[in-house]
Amino acid sequence: MKETGVIKFNCNWIHEAPLNGHLIEDLNTWRDKMFDLSFIGVNDEDIGYGNISRRFRNNEFIISGSATGKLLKLGSEHYTIVTEFDLEKNSLTAVGPILASSESLTHAVIYQCDETVNGIIHIHHYELWKKLMNTIPTTRADVEYGTPAMANEMIRLFGETNLKSQKLLVMAGHQDGIISFGKDLNEAGNQLLNVYNAL
Repeated sequence: MKETGVIKFNCNWIHEAPLNGHLIEDLNTWRDKMFDLSFIGVNDEDIGYGNISRRFRNNEFIISGSATGKLLKLGSEHYTIVTEFDLEKNSLTAVGPILASSESLTHAVIYQCDETVNGIIHIHHYELWKKLMNTIPTTRADVEYGTPAMANEMIRLFGETNLKSQKLLVMAGHQDGIISFGKDLNEAGNQLLNVYNAL
């Protein structure tokens, strides 16, 4: 598995107290399910992978923090709110007790591209990744995770493929990486379970 979990953007981190517990209930419900299936977890090099987010208000969203993939359970201290981002400057602002996930720019652009999206789950699963590669919207193989280029790939896929209706994509240049999204986390999560069960 390629290097994962490393932040590649400039983060203006405004450190604040943990979020209210009710704000993360649905996030933790699906995060636990993904962790139990090893869709979110830690690789052999002890680097966490996978993340989850939901829209908070407008284009702000709550996302699991950096390096939380390897934790068995997440609490309020493990989520943060992304309040703004700038692709050209490769930067974002996160408000909360922890740095935002390394894939936050990608999540941000998906929320911006489709206002009906309210939940996003990024998982890793090799067999599913290989099966879905180039059969559903797929990012270019030379594009690395966590970069403005990957975020721009979301814009390209929304414009050139059926991503808006498919709600599922493969990250060709991010080994094992798959992103699912939907009108809520239930839609995003159930879509992953459905394709996994069809393996």
